[in-house]
Amino acid sequence: MDSFMMLLEGFSTALQPVYLLYALGGVFVGTAVGVLPGIGPAMTVALLMPITYALDPAAALIVFAGIYYGGMYGGSTTSILLNTPGESSSIVTALEGNKMAKAGRGAAALATAAIGSFVAGTIATVLLTFLAPVVAELAVGLGPVDYVALMIVAFLTVGALLGASVLRGLASLALGLFIGMIGIDDSTAQQRFTFDNPTLVDGVDMVLVAVGLFALGEALYVASKLRHGPVEVIPVSKGKNAWLSKEDWKRSWKPWLRGTFIGFPIGTVPAGGADVSTFLSYAAERKLAKGQNKAQFGKGAIEGVAGPEAANNAAAAGVLVPLLTLGIPTTATAAMMLTAFQRYQIQPGPLLFENQGALVWTLIASLYVGNLMLLVLNLPLVGLWVKILQIPRPYLYAGILVFAALGAFSVNFAAADVGILLIVGILGYFMRRYGYPVAPMVVAMILGPMFEVQLRRSLQLSQNDPTALFSSPFAVVVYISMALIFVGSWWLRRRQAALEAAPVKDELSV
Repeated sequence: MDSFMMLLEGFSTALQPVYLLYALGGVFVGTAVGVLPGIGPAMTVALLMPITYALDPAAALIVFAGIYYGGMYGGSTTSILLNTPGESSSIVTALEGNKMAKAGRGAAALATAAIGSFVAGTIATVLLTFLAPVVAELAVGLGPVDYVALMIVAFLTVGALLGASVLRGLASLALGLFIGMIGIDDSTAQQRFTFDNPTLVDGVDMVLVAVGLFALGEALYVASKLRHGPVEVIPVSKGKNAWLSKEDWKRSWKPWLRGTFIGFPIGTVPAGGADVSTFLSYAAERKLAKGQNKAQFGKGAIEGVAGPEAANNAAAAGVLVPLLTLGIPTTATAAMMLTAFQRYQIQPGPLLFENQGALVWTLIASLYVGNLMLLVLNLPLVGLWVKILQIPRPYLYAGILVFAALGAFSVNFAAADVGILLIVGILGYFMRRYGYPVAPMVVAMILGPMFEVQLRRSLQLSQNDPTALFSSPFAVVVYISMALIFVGSWWLRRRQAALEAAPVKDELSV
C-alpha cells in the first residue's frame, strides 16, 4: 500500500503540464535518434545526455525515461525497414520483421512491435513498481562482503557473456577497471595513473567515455563500412495492409504476454539484459507455433516480431531493478542511466527509496507516461521515421560527431575534454573493429571504484583474511548463482547459434 501511495505522488509530479512536455520531448527525441541506423539505446542516451544538464533533477529523469524507452523502440524500426539492427537485441526483430517488410507487411510489423512494446513496458513497469521496494528493503541488510560478491558476479558475467569472445570481454573489463582507477585514491589521497597530468587528477569523466565509445567510436566504425549510393529503405504500405488484421491480433497477443514474462525476470539478472530474452522469446514462439504459422518462420512470421519486441522492452524495465536497488548496472544502457543519476548527486542503492523517494517514484511514474506516449507517437509517425532513415549517411554521422564534441566540451567547458573524447573515440573504433565489446568497459569503469571501496572495507573488517569474502551465506548463494548463470548462458549460446543459422537454412531450401 505504501508503494501505491508513493506511486500516486510520483504521478502527481509526472503529470504536471511542464513535465508532460519533457516526457513528450524525451520520447520523441529518443525515438528519432534511436531510429537512425547503427544507433542503439546506449548510444542514444550517451549522445543526448548533455541536453539535460540545464534541467532540474526531476525533469532530467523524466526526459531520460522517455529517451530510454524511445531509444529501445527506435531500433525496431531500423531493423524492420532497413535490416540494420542498432543493437544485438534487435537482431531477432530483423530476422522476421524485415521479411514481413519485403512482403509488403512492414506496417503490420511496426504496429505489432509498437503495441507489444507498450504492453510489455506497462506490465514490466507494474512489476518494477512492486518488486523494487522489496528488493531495496532486503538490500539494506547487505554488508561489504555481499556487495563484493554482487560486483564480482556483475564483472564476470558482463565481461564473459557479452560479445563473441570471453577473453576479449574480460580484456575490455580490465581496461574499464584501469580507467576507473585513474585519479585520486580515496584511501591514501595519492595520485594514480595520472602521469603528472593535472587534467587526470579528478579522473576521467564517465560522460566523456560514454560519448566517446558509443557516439564517436560507433560513428567512426559505421562510417568506415558505409556502402556508396543511397540507402534502400523498404517503404511502408498503405491501405488494407497498413494495420493489424484480425488474424494478426490473434497471433500477436499471446507472444506479447509470453515475451513480457520471459524478458522481465531475465532483465533483472546480471548480464541477462535484452539479448538473451529476445532470442529465448523467439525460440519459444518458434517452438509453440503450429501448422502454417510455423512454416512462416524465417519468411516473415509476425510472432517472431511480437514476442522478441515484448521481451526486449520488458527486459529494459527489469534492468532497472538492480540499477535502482543495488546501484549495479547490468547493461551498457543501464550504465548510462547510472551516469545520469550521478550527475545529479543521486546514488542508486538500498537507501535510494528512502533518501530520494520522491525522485524515484517520479521516475517510475514517468515510465508509465512515457510508455503511453511512445504508443501514441509511433503509430501515426511511421512515415516520419521512414524519412529520417533516408538522411544521407555522411550528413548523419558528421552531425553525430559535432554533437558528441559539443557534449564533451559542455561537461567542464574544457578543451582538454575534447582531446580525451577523441582518444576514447579512436579506442572505441578499434574495439569495435576487432570485436572487443564496449559494454564491459563501461560497466567496469563505473563499478570499479565502488568495488575497490567495498573490497578494502571487507578486508579491513576481517584483518586481511581473504576467506572472509566467502563467509556470508548471501555471498555463497551469489557465487553459486553465478555458476548457474554461466551454465545457462552456455546452453543459451548454443540455442542462439542454432536460431541464427536456421533462417539461413530455410532460405537455402527455398
